[in-house]
Amino acid sequence: MFTASSQLNVTLICGPTDMRKAIDGLCNIVAYDLKKEPCSEHIFVFCGRARDKIKILQWSNNGFWLHYKRLEKGRFQWPGIEDEHLSLHISHRQLNWLLDGLPICSQGAHPHLTYRYHDA
Repeated sequence: MFTASSQLNVTLICGPTDMRKAIDGLCNIVAYDLKKEPCSEHIFVFCGRARDKIKILQWSNNGFWLHYKRLEKGRFQWPGIEDEHLSLHISHRQLNWLLDGLPICSQGAHPHLTYRYHDA
């Protein structure tokens, strides 16, 4: 969903979030609980107590995007940190793992490789 080439930083909001919250409520968590700027180059990721719903808050030029995913079966592999006032910075790759149902510290993933062409 989110590409590694994106310039946005990914911030995971630890602990359960009330999934009834809309944009304003999630912005309040970011601004007042985490002391971060909601209108920044960040993607803020929230998860519900049952770990079957995720909301992603994203600022885009002149307004907010609110992405929402609900699993019909299963749970997201959310990190075990239960303090909702903590945040965790993760990579875009880790976010995609999380959205695909994998833990963010997946040991079995192929490493990211970058190749450069060398003139002979």
